[in-house]
Amino acid sequence: MALPRPTDAELIILRVLWNRGPSTVRQVYQVMSQERDLAYTTVLKTLQVMTDKGLVVRDDSTRTHVFQPACSETQTQGGLVLDLMDRAFEGSAMRLVQAALSQKRASRTEMEAIRQLLDSQGGGES
Repeated sequence: MALPRPTDAELIILRVLWNRGPSTVRQVYQVMSQERDLAYTTVLKTLQVMTDKGLVVRDDSTRTHVFQPACSETQTQGGLVLDLMDRAFEGSAMRLVQAALSQKRASRTEMEAIRQLLDSQGGGES
């Protein structure tokens, strides 16, 4: 079963959880409040919604609830890429990559990594 697509705010919280590991609302709030002005209750409510949607899992075995992502960062990114590829590029990986590279120039290091990835997939020419 595919998980729902996270909103931008939910992705920010997921990034905190992927980087920190399982965290309380307060811990997530402390990380997020360093970069943006927001209320503790906003983080709490968003995590509650994310729990209901199945994006995070809540451990309520202790007084302070601990949240962790339901899926890994790689799984979530993969789902988002597949969704975008299907919706905007008619399922074409080539069109997706062309659009991405035409919108933002990749560094030399990134281009080399892309070439190596293509070679490892059997899609590159040497």
